[in-house]
Amino acid sequence: MKNTLARGLTNLLPMVLSIWLFWSLFISLDGLGKLLLSVFGIADLFVGAGFILVAVIVFIAGLLFSVSPIVLLYGWLERQLMKFPLFKSVYGSIRDLAGLMNRDGNPNAQQTVLIKQANGSYIVGSIMSDKPPQPLEDALPEGDWVPVLFQLSYQMAGVTTLVRREDLIEVDWSFEDAMRFNLTAGISTTKASDAVKPQEGPQ
Repeated sequence: MKNTLARGLTNLLPMVLSIWLFWSLFISLDGLGKLLLSVFGIADLFVGAGFILVAVIVFIAGLLFSVSPIVLLYGWLERQLMKFPLFKSVYGSIRDLAGLMNRDGNPNAQQTVLIKQANGSYIVGSIMSDKPPQPLEDALPEGDWVPVLFQLSYQMAGVTTLVRREDLIEVDWSFEDAMRFNLTAGISTTKASDAVKPQEGPQ
């Protein structure tokens, strides 16, 4: 009985939580779209009309950002807003996080690496960029330094450490799989092709 319940929970919980998360996102965007429609005096058409409107707006924005004048105008506006310290911190963090979702199809934008510890153990990390910001690079001893993220388990947080590239062992492993491994404290070790297989408990 206990094993059967555990097996059902193991298989259903990830699916239910994922559906709930995406449904909540859908409802939020749909509500935003309906608010925009109400501004123009358009009544509630059907469920999902607001979501479709938001999706169309995002698509049009993507098209506009391929036009040089729009890019230049937005860049100027962004530079003006970045002069405000608080806005700069919040906006910069969100922009960089969003950049992780659009890496121009480059799967190696973040290289998975191992770094050896003093006791002979290794930590899994990810190189986040080719070099640190110039102020940090000027303050560091001479060498090829790179920022490496060490993800903490069971929370969306991590520690960024500056490490010499020569002290890193490059691993042929995707950034997403390495992050999943760290987030679950090593529990998630299945390949992507095995991720959709139902979990079987002990008989």
